[in-house]
Amino acid sequence: MNKQAVADRPNNTGTKVQYQILVSDSMSKEGLLPLLESENVVIVEKYVDEVEDLTQFDALLVRSATTVTAELLDKMPNLKIVARAGVGVDNIDLDAATKRGVVVVNAPDGNTISTAEHTFAMIMSVMRNIPQANASIKAGEWNRKAFQGFELRGKTLGIVGFGRIGTQLAKRAKAFEMSLLVFDPFLTKARAEKIGVQTAELDEVLANADIITVHTPLTKETKGLLGMENIAKTKPGVFLINCARGGIIDQEALKHYLKNGHIAGAALDVFEEEPVADEELLAFNNVIATPHIAASTKEAQLNVAAQVSEEVIRFLEGEPASNSINLPTLSKEVYEKVKPYYDLTKKMGNLLSQVMRTPVQEIDVYYGGTITELETSITTRSLMAGFLQPRVDAAVNDVNASLIAKERGISFGEKQLNDTYGYSNMIHAIVRGEDRTFELRGTYIKEYGARIVNVNGFNVDFVPEGHLLYIQHNDRPGVIGRMGQLLAEHDVNIATMQVGRKEEGGEAIMMLAVDKLIDEDVLKALREMDDIHMCDTIEC
Repeated sequence: MNKQAVADRPNNTGTKVQYQILVSDSMSKEGLLPLLESENVVIVEKYVDEVEDLTQFDALLVRSATTVTAELLDKMPNLKIVARAGVGVDNIDLDAATKRGVVVVNAPDGNTISTAEHTFAMIMSVMRNIPQANASIKAGEWNRKAFQGFELRGKTLGIVGFGRIGTQLAKRAKAFEMSLLVFDPFLTKARAEKIGVQTAELDEVLANADIITVHTPLTKETKGLLGMENIAKTKPGVFLINCARGGIIDQEALKHYLKNGHIAGAALDVFEEEPVADEELLAFNNVIATPHIAASTKEAQLNVAAQVSEEVIRFLEGEPASNSINLPTLSKEVYEKVKPYYDLTKKMGNLLSQVMRTPVQEIDVYYGGTITELETSITTRSLMAGFLQPRVDAAVNDVNASLIAKERGISFGEKQLNDTYGYSNMIHAIVRGEDRTFELRGTYIKEYGARIVNVNGFNVDFVPEGHLLYIQHNDRPGVIGRMGQLLAEHDVNIATMQVGRKEEGGEAIMMLAVDKLIDEDVLKALREMDDIHMCDTIEC
């Protein structure tokens, strides 16, 4: 423990909360400052195998040395978030994390520039024989003719995978007057045109590129992507670059085509097994290699540690993860816009669960107005998490809510509304059960915050927070008076009250905010009153 216990933070139950964070791999101390300076956390910097009790930790920060397996997650039952200080998450079992309701985040921007710059340095080095010439001159030789290379200008660079790093690489290649061919099945034509690159099928890239660099994650689809069959489709004299993930280029196939001269050179920062033990591959004079250092700059290590530290702090304090691997990714700008609706839908889901105390088969969420311009999948997940948490004995959050719903036979979806009922934005949730349906409409008004404006077709206007009392009753004189008198007799003070009806003398509802939790004896007395059909407390 290299950080003393600091001030605890009270939660909504009045008890103290202190977040325990395990930093398992070496990280920049400057990058960890958001955690070190926080008043709500205690940090332990030890490798997981050196910690006797892993049950205490709320968050786990790793780089590539720690492998986060299902077995490790089972040893950390209180874990809420795993943060990878880097881009790749190959060392984290995402399925196991999702099943256990653990959010996995990374630092997608932290080492983008470092990796792009290193990739370009590798391209220039292998094209101009710089490492070989350096070794030769240090050996006392002066053999200028042996190291004749190639210019980059006019060459075609094939980029396989066009995410952040591929995009930055393309900008640098254009400055060197190179032609660009990009293969990425998720790249839209509009984005390609905006950046100024030409999209192509993989076979077209293979057939026409003088240099091919890969920038994809390692998946079952990309493992061995450049293998015996695909390398055969490349131009004779091609150069291959891999600063992404070991295994995308098949090393046995690479050696085969290096031996027969089809490949003019290769530059590798990553390998199928690390540390690399393939002496045959490293023995080729036209292969240059570095020990997985593309992201290893002082700036990058600071950036990735700072990025995940800030993400962990925000998440533990109740904000949605903006760089989640197993949740929709939101930019900071989009996150700021969607957060008020995220909070509203979480409360709506919780409220619905408490008033819909029967088995549920289906939940539909409808969006109308300005919210439809934002990312609504995360607000739908938020509503589902809020709905499920009071119903299950496991931790429920935005990550595992859909899985838990599926396990419980609850289908859910989101649609768009045609009518916002006079509001600039509207969220309409419908919960369908075996014997009843319950509906709720909510809106967010900048000046007034989150509001519930309709309950089961009754127009109301209340803030979904605190101690609430929901009553269904007949619209008859004296009902409200008798209810108020009973609460007064039990020292329950009414803060606000909303009454709604559809027609005079018919069914009506009351939604009251009270100053304290109402006990069961009071609820029983209310339910026994004439003209009251249902009475439930709601805690928001």
